[in-house]
Amino acid sequence: MRISVTDRCNIRCAYCIGSGANGFLPRSQLLRFEEIVRVARVGAALGIGKLRLTGGEPLLRSDVDQLVSMLVGVPGVTEVDMTTNGTLLECFAPRLKAAGLSRLNISLDSLSPETFRQLTHRDLLGRVLRGIEAAQEAGFRHIKLNAVAIRGISESQIIHLARFAREKQLELRFIEFMPLDNARRWQPELVLEAKQILALVEAELGPLEPVAGAQHGPARQYRYRDGGGTLGVVSAVSNPFCDHCDRLRLTADGKLRNCLFAACGEDLRAVLRAGGSDEQLVDLFQRCVGAKKLARGRDDAHLTPADRPMHKIGG
Repeated sequence: MRISVTDRCNIRCAYCIGSGANGFLPRSQLLRFEEIVRVARVGAALGIGKLRLTGGEPLLRSDVDQLVSMLVGVPGVTEVDMTTNGTLLECFAPRLKAAGLSRLNISLDSLSPETFRQLTHRDLLGRVLRGIEAAQEAGFRHIKLNAVAIRGISESQIIHLARFAREKQLELRFIEFMPLDNARRWQPELVLEAKQILALVEAELGPLEPVAGAQHGPARQYRYRDGGGTLGVVSAVSNPFCDHCDRLRLTADGKLRNCLFAACGEDLRAVLRAGGSDEQLVDLFQRCVGAKKLARGRDDAHLTPADRPMHKIGG
């Protein structure tokens, strides 16, 4: 279960919030730490042992390391991870490690300052790189780089990112551009497909082969035949993985969703704040999972991307 702790972010990625003005949730509408922990406890009793904190940018939530510590202590929770843009990680990495965080996913779409600025509308690449270094120094051994691939922008960055990941012994994962951006700029022709990404990497860095039996969530894993590490691709557009998806998402305002593209979700916050029972929460979990589909289809085609930008549903 991916748990969004805030919809706020300190960068403005073109494939998510974008550069325009955005309305964020008031603090009163965000789930409190105690509410998140209660949901996690109910989920763990149902077999959900792995949690990932997301946003927005989760490190903007005050004392989020305390939440990590609270979740690590929930019976049945086996792992607590985090996805972050890395801009605040230089200060937070030691605190997160001490709190018991297991793994970090860090968004890094470009190693070019100009391209990074173009994509994020912020000049913060140096802070992200220092954050990666701080995470390694803090003792994190499982660090993954997430790179969204957009045709016309990412081709020049793919090899630089692949070399960087190999040099730093980091796992790299490329993600196809999905229609979840606030600015509604997504178009099919902007999707740089997974097979094209792999071809670019192989042409420059040598042959890749699938890792047998390795399915790291939605990513298909490959390794360099020369032993130089692994990389993954998330083909959410060109080759959806709905039939084996086991993800649930808890939004910052307490909606339980069974898919990034789900039209709606179960309102856990309403039950929590009305004094509802754990049995009622269990019922909502079961309804949400029961509504999961083997194929996404186009049941949500009436929604525009701005109705569900990534930062509002826990990217």
